Amino acid sequence: MKALAEFVMRGRFQALLVTVLGAGSMMFCWVSAAVVALVTLRKGAGQGAWLLLWALLPAGTMLYLYAESGPLALLLGTMVLALVLRTTVDLPLAVLASVAVGAVTGLGLYAFNGQYLEQIIAAFGEFLANLEQQLSQGGEPVVLARPEAVQIAGMLGTGTAMMAVLSLLLGRYWQAALYNPGGFGAEFKALHYPVAVSAALALGMVALSSLGLQYRSWAMMCAVPLSFAGIALVHARAGVRGRGKGWLAGFYLAWLLFDPVKLLVVFVAIADSWFDFRQRWAASAGSDVDERRDNED
Repeated sequence: MKALAEFVMRGRFQALLVTVLGAGSMMFCWVSAAVVALVTLRKGAGQGAWLLLWALLPAGTMLYLYAESGPLALLLGTMVLALVLRTTVDLPLAVLASVAVGAVTGLGLYAFNGQYLEQIIAAFGEFLANLEQQLSQGGEPVVLARPEAVQIAGMLGTGTAMMAVLSLLLGRYWQAALYNPGGFGAEFKALHYPVAVSAALALGMVALSSLGLQYRSWAMMCAVPLSFAGIALVHARAGVRGRGKGWLAGFYLAWLLFDPVKLLVVFVAIADSWFDFRQRWAASAGSDVDERRDNED
């Protein structure tokens, strides 16, 4: 991946080529978004906006021809996060801005792209109908709940928020790898939210979830910053304990497969806002060093 970043930063044509090639594809639009973030962070908002405008051509074509707004939303959302990070040099604030990106994306889909939502609902309905048929064989009929448009819009908004943060982090990683080796790791491991922010996000999750099942996907938007803060804490702990890449790979596999692990990561991030585990670990490590010195003396 570093080789791709080096290629992109050789010149405007190279950056334009990679960005445009990926911008019209759901599979590779995250690469284009990460390139836009890298150029914005390194060369400024003007260069990033120039690249974004060209990327909007294939992304806009996808929207016009197939009502597929994913690449467009991801590119715009990542650009917003990159601008926040470049302006404030505050990674937690940039990740927090993903909540607004997800909300605007979800609301925009619900208000202006109902045709796309209906296509997804129809696809879900067909899948669930086949699943009901299989589950009902040789027993009582099984009826599964169908998602509504507002629920799908929330899911897509949350997905865009998550992918925008991942694209931003990839762009930031590339920037550090090229110009400040090792800087990204320290910055990401320090990702942390104060009590007021984590409490507001937690209350937002509870309030939206209480509105009904269809709004739980919207509640997950508030969990995006806390999820990344929790993951950053896991990386910080792995560094303190000297855990290798295999341990972190196992954690990510569990996080992807099991919802309780996702919830645990969010709860750990909230607890970290109150107890500041990193500071406690640093103090404990310092005490261990002092104790070893006393024993040597």
